[in-house]
Amino acid sequence: MRKTVFAILSATLLLLTGCSPAPVHGQDAEMQRYEASFLGLFDTVTSVVGYADSQERFQEEMSLFHDQLEEYHQLYDIYHDYPGLNNLKTVNDHAGVQPVKVDGRILDLLELCRTLYQETDGKVNAAMGSVLSLWHECREQGIQDPENAALPEEADLQEAMLHCDFSGVVIDREASTVYLPDPRQKLDVGAVAKGYALEQVCRSLTLPMAISVGGNVRITGSRPDGAAWRIGLQDPDGGEEYLCKLEILSGSVVTSGDYQRYYTVDGVRYHHIIDPDTGYPAKGYRAVTVVCPDSGLADGLSTALFTMTVEEGTALLESQDAQAMWMLEDGSIVYSSGFEELIQG
Repeated sequence: MRKTVFAILSATLLLLTGCSPAPVHGQDAEMQRYEASFLGLFDTVTSVVGYADSQERFQEEMSLFHDQLEEYHQLYDIYHDYPGLNNLKTVNDHAGVQPVKVDGRILDLLELCRTLYQETDGKVNAAMGSVLSLWHECREQGIQDPENAALPEEADLQEAMLHCDFSGVVIDREASTVYLPDPRQKLDVGAVAKGYALEQVCRSLTLPMAISVGGNVRITGSRPDGAAWRIGLQDPDGGEEYLCKLEILSGSVVTSGDYQRYYTVDGVRYHHIIDPDTGYPAKGYRAVTVVCPDSGLADGLSTALFTMTVEEGTALLESQDAQAMWMLEDGSIVYSSGFEELIQG
């Protein structure tokens, strides 16, 4: 059996603060607080704060978590092949050629993407890979060679925009296949996959944990002493202080921001959240934070709200069990009706 090694940290988890380092006495055994982190899955850092009656029990749960998350990472990867596995890259590679038989977890994710596409009027669009790949390539080149950083060619963007209709994606649950009839279409599930995978894996965990996968935070259970978990929301300008700290008993917290993945061209910063209506980075906000029970839904909603007006976003939130905070480009803050109740007093 493959062993996964985790670092047990002494430092406080970046987005998870206020967890007592002292032992917590439960009904059956003394619960100690542990922290761990690892790199690589979903191209980011995963950090965990949790409670267990022994380090061995905590490591056991962490190994289960890592291995399951790795399976989702490989299934939803659009950049790499894996021996014996049909993943989303396989689907993209066979666009316009033939349907691809896939794991049911790919079908589940794409069905969620289809629902979000419909409920957000196309603002969450997993079929935008042709556009997003142009920005991804330019961003990677711009980061490696800042002096020659450039935007995608306008003609290329406009051509790619013609191949982003998610309604054309054929999902056959009975045959367990996915097919892209348009040979120029590509899937990119980056707006939802990380949060969705985190949600699914966390449902199988048994220890109380606060887990951050690249800033997507999911609480797996109440702290042993019954106190809320405290989650700090990062300042987009990189300040040492948090914008605020939330007190969360359960559920997820997800932030989409213009400071997370970006590059600079002629002094202008271009972030990774692309407006489906324009093909360019969305404007109007520095960050949008969503709190709701489901991490996959929170991931999709934070992306959707980043490309909507506050009024449109508020209407969307009212149809979901979710709250949000918007930080506008001028630094001002707007809250949904119940968000301020979550802020630490």
